[in-house]
Amino acid sequence: MSGWGVGCTRSSHDLRVADSSGCTRLGAVSDSMTEQGKMLHRISIVVPVYQGEHTLASLVEEIALLTVPTPTANGHEFQVVELLLVNDHGPDRSDEVIRELAAAHDFIRPVWLSRNFGQHPATLAGMASSSGDWIVTMDEDGQHDPADIGNFLDVALTQGSQLVYADPVNRPPHNLLRNGSSRLVKWFFSTFLTGSSDGTFQSYRLVLGEIGRSVAAYSGSGVYLDVAMGWVTGPTASCPVRLRDEGARRSGYSTRRLLSHFWRLALSSGTRGLRMVSALGVLFAVGGIGYAIYLLVAHFTSDATTQGWTSTMVLVLVSTGAILFSLGVIAEYVGVAVNMAMGKPLYLIVGDAKDGPLGRVGQNGPGTS
Repeated sequence: MSGWGVGCTRSSHDLRVADSSGCTRLGAVSDSMTEQGKMLHRISIVVPVYQGEHTLASLVEEIALLTVPTPTANGHEFQVVELLLVNDHGPDRSDEVIRELAAAHDFIRPVWLSRNFGQHPATLAGMASSSGDWIVTMDEDGQHDPADIGNFLDVALTQGSQLVYADPVNRPPHNLLRNGSSRLVKWFFSTFLTGSSDGTFQSYRLVLGEIGRSVAAYSGSGVYLDVAMGWVTGPTASCPVRLRDEGARRSGYSTRRLLSHFWRLALSSGTRGLRMVSALGVLFAVGGIGYAIYLLVAHFTSDATTQGWTSTMVLVLVSTGAILFSLGVIAEYVGVAVNMAMGKPLYLIVGDAKDGPLGRVGQNGPGTS
């Protein structure tokens, strides 16, 4: 199992059952029905937190309104039973804010990671620790409106879909370069890496609880969350949403991290990347044969002397570049396999550092009375 320290939720009104991750899970019993006799869909919300110092409080206020049975537009009933705030060791006071919010609200469950692992591993850690019938994942920055959760549920139940993604009806609140790059990456993924049209990935998503927890249990190091869920879910659905502005909050994704994000997407999508390397080799081989035939024909049909130095250098440089690129792609695949074989965890859930030995530094150490 790649995710170490997977947490299991406990509750007085639930029944313990075993799941694929090896720990004891909870299945809702008597409170799965509302007073009107309707099925109550229990929702776990997972929010990976990296720079949430100034945005988490307002997000929690909105989610708190959904912690009672709430009807959807189609007449279904849902209730947010827990909000899992996964601390991913950001550069601000997010950890202190999480502690304050958890002390003020019973439905908030902090999930503490041993270090910064990134958005997708943090999301998977929260999913592994959830207990709801459905899992909703959303960002910390406030651009996702929790009021849309009912619409997600309606889409899932109407279309019988295990996984529903947000489909923004407005332009995401980022700059033109990032929005354009995002569209290009998704087109490249759906066209070349998977051959399907399911490239509309969003961090605002709803997934069936048992599937989300199972994916979190078996996902290996370096996996791309949406690719991993695509391995086990049927056709996905989409729900129209309007993204809200992030305000003055600076994105936690630098250009380097975005490129790393894309590279992990490519490596997680299967062996099509290796097939593309093979196709590149065939392309250069066919081009070389074609060029040799051209030179041979030119030699017998004209008196012109073929200038070989320039063409040779171009072919050598281009071919060498293609070979090195291909070896680099293969090496990346080997590296992923080695990390998984060595047992490198995708994430590691620990206790709150403030309650452990590190949290007592300065309280009774040298120089204190």
